[in-house]
Amino acid sequence: MGTDKALLPWPPVAPGMVATGGTLLSAAIQSLSSFSEMVIVVAGRNESTLAPTVYAQGASLVRNPAPDRGQFSSLQVGLQGVLSRGRDAAIVTLVDRPPVSDATLRALCEVFVATPSDKWAIVPEYKGKHGHPFLVAREMIEAFLKAPATASAREIEHQHQQHVEYVAVDDPAVILNVDTPQEYAAL
Repeated sequence: MGTDKALLPWPPVAPGMVATGGTLLSAAIQSLSSFSEMVIVVAGRNESTLAPTVYAQGASLVRNPAPDRGQFSSLQVGLQGVLSRGRDAAIVTLVDRPPVSDATLRALCEVFVATPSDKWAIVPEYKGKHGHPFLVAREMIEAFLKAPATASAREIEHQHQQHVEYVAVDDPAVILNVDTPQEYAAL
């Protein structure tokens, strides 16, 4: 992208328009804050550039000491932060995704609360594709934390498929992500 995706303006700004001052990161924090008492952001080398936005939004920041190990290592650092703060469940999302609707988050949370204890994760699905944010119970958090650093969230999810509940939602944002300037412009 040539820039930190977390700090891309959100909503996107068309040429000639004035930015609102929001970013993908601040929008994600605001969205999740309505459904969670605590938001933890995992940073790597960009900690100093993300910190002002994170703290201005009332979120917490944890640093991945080895971001070169990849995205899964950041998930592990964040989930360890969840457990160390005395929580046993989390809503997980990536920074390169636009926030989903409140209705989607509400539906996912309602399913999470009502789901039997043999389900460790609630994952949104749009038109057959799985997305974010997803909710995890302590059992799935522990499965992620016990996995080798070379694993991926998808691998761990598939290993525990019988414990995952997929929830169909009418929100294309659950499968959107921004990896290129063209994808961002298309939003």
